Amino acid sequence: MKALAYESAHPLEAFAVDLVEVDEPRLRDGDVLVEIRAVAVNPGEAFIRSVRSAEPGGRVILGWEFAGVVIETGTSATGLTVGDRVMGTGDVTRDGCWAQQVAVDHRVVAKIPEQLSFASAASLPIGALTGWEAMFRDQQGLPPGVERVLIVGGAGGVGSLATQLLKARTSAFVISTASRPQSQDWCREMGADLVVDHRADVRRQLGQAGIDQVDMVLSTAGTADNLGWIGALLRPFGHLSAVDLSAPLDLGPLTQKSVSLHTEMVFSQISGGADPSTQGRILETICEYVLSGQMRPIVTTQLTGLTVPNMKTAHTLLERHRTIGKIVIET
Repeated sequence: MKALAYESAHPLEAFAVDLVEVDEPRLRDGDVLVEIRAVAVNPGEAFIRSVRSAEPGGRVILGWEFAGVVIETGTSATGLTVGDRVMGTGDVTRDGCWAQQVAVDHRVVAKIPEQLSFASAASLPIGALTGWEAMFRDQQGLPPGVERVLIVGGAGGVGSLATQLLKARTSAFVISTASRPQSQDWCREMGADLVVDHRADVRRQLGQAGIDQVDMVLSTAGTADNLGWIGALLRPFGHLSAVDLSAPLDLGPLTQKSVSLHTEMVFSQISGGADPSTQGRILETICEYVLSGQMRPIVTTQLTGLTVPNMKTAHTLLERHRTIGKIVIET
């Protein structure tokens, strides 16, 4: 089969992803084999491209957000049959979905209704799962006492779907940050009750709106640099959920408030050997919300053809750090 792959980590200006012929995936017992119809392209994948190289003689196939059709099932895969339309994520330790087919654990896949296009479905899994786990953890809702949630980076894939999840499942007052008029308008479309500019003084802007503290911050970008004002804004015993922590952190602003710090990595269960079945169930719930009109897909850029030029275009847009919603490529 054909796949987009590369051998050595590389920067965007030396883009080395190529269309190559590779063996078809081998199914594990709990896998389904999916014929890819659409993929979403994420900032994390662009980052991995820049730092991860293949083993000598090997190649890297990225991509862990897709929609397609089941064409084969493993011996212990349940709940899915050949011909099912599905969406899902994957496992970053295995080949991804930038290919004609992907083998994926059936527990991180969900059926999609006929009313939902493949492109629309592909825009949902990563952002929805990340937002759910970051805010709700392994529960069904927010921690007790959380009534105001601030989302840093509300126009991105995670922020867009986290906002919609909060409005669909909770009564929380949702504040989003965005720096440009277009991204601020998008946050309001997603359901944010208030939008502030993270390039300016966030505490001052919230103070002008009569808000001096929030109960939870979901930070999708720039967390390490923003800890000072985040800590000052959170109430004592508040919650910070972050999806981008990597650098050494000064936790002083958080410890002064006895803040609970939560990290989120959407592949932690499947890569860590835990049962990821909850993710499949969450994706089923997301489909129900979309059908009922409580949530909507977040495709803002749609390209046709899983080609090198289209993938380079997607990475170029992502590395400008100005994308709104989700970039999707239909095959």
